[in-house]
Amino acid sequence: VQAQVQSGGGSVQAGGSLRLACAGSRYNYRSSCMGWFRQSPGKEREGVAAVYTDSGMTYYADSVKGRFTIFQDAVQRTVYLQMTSLKPEDTAMYYCAVYQYCNGVAEPAESAYWGQGTQVTVSS
Repeated sequence: VQAQVQSGGGSVQAGGSLRLACAGSRYNYRSSCMGWFRQSPGKEREGVAAVYTDSGMTYYADSVKGRFTIFQDAVQRTVYLQMTSLKPEDTAMYYCAVYQYCNGVAEPAESAYWGQGTQVTVSS
């Protein structure tokens, strides 16, 4: 059982870009859904983007479509979230997770392995 290891994040001004990375393991990367979620203070966690590792099918929340891109490096078993045109409302703690089935950007109904979280702060 391997938890996800996250990297990236930080602080940026509105309009800037950041990239997050989430490293899976050989035990849980193939035939899985890897998703990015975020939670800001006082709000519920929400799905941002997800990718099914076998097919490469991607899913995005409406709020990030056209600005965020999820992509994977299958050799490195790593999924990235490239965030551009960042807005202050994108400020949140971002978490990656790996689970069995993608259901759009919905939280997994089954058990999942979660990353430790990484803070993204966008200033106006």
